[in-house]
Amino acid sequence: MGAVNTDAVNTGAAVTNGRVTNDRVPKQDRSRATRQRLLEAAVACLAEHGWAGSTVAVVAERAGVSRGAAQHHFPTREDLFTAAVEYVAEERSTALRALFPQGETGDRRAVVSALVDLYTGPLFRAALHLWVAASNEDQLRPQVTELEARVGRETHRIAVDLLGADESRPGVRETVQGLLDMARGLGLANLLTDDRGRRERVIAQWAALLDEALD
Repeated sequence: MGAVNTDAVNTGAAVTNGRVTNDRVPKQDRSRATRQRLLEAAVACLAEHGWAGSTVAVVAERAGVSRGAAQHHFPTREDLFTAAVEYVAEERSTALRALFPQGETGDRRAVVSALVDLYTGPLFRAALHLWVAASNEDQLRPQVTELEARVGRETHRIAVDLLGADESRPGVRETVQGLLDMARGLGLANLLTDDRGRRERVIAQWAALLDEALD
């Protein structure tokens, strides 16, 4: 009997005709793809159906996977939707950075508009549904609270960078935070009605205020 290839044993590779073939990579790729589909489906379900209508079974069906496969990746509903909102948060930051890949821009109105878009799109809508659920779910609340605090800090930092704001100056930090609070409020208003016209006027006014406060 030939010697056992311990490297193959330790890595999960198979030995065929003396050659080591690794079948773990495609399996890992499939696993990542399944996880991604589940997260995207969870976000879409939250945005469309809210927390009550977004069960693991509904998400799994939308993702095109079995419920067992969904629970393999996310053992509990809370695990699934907390991961989904973390995914949403990462997508929000990535989307904002992608709009201004060079960082600070002199067009503050464009920055304000991008921030407002962040809070009026489907990603924020999905996050909002999870906030509502977390307010009534003891198991979910600590996870979502911690995650949103981190997201808030990251969004604030991105806004400061893009606006070229000097937070060592009195009132500047509060001005930037006020902008984010305003954007969040517009996102909430957008859940009920499409107030795009009024929103554009608010964006223009905030951009003017920022030019005055930050220069």
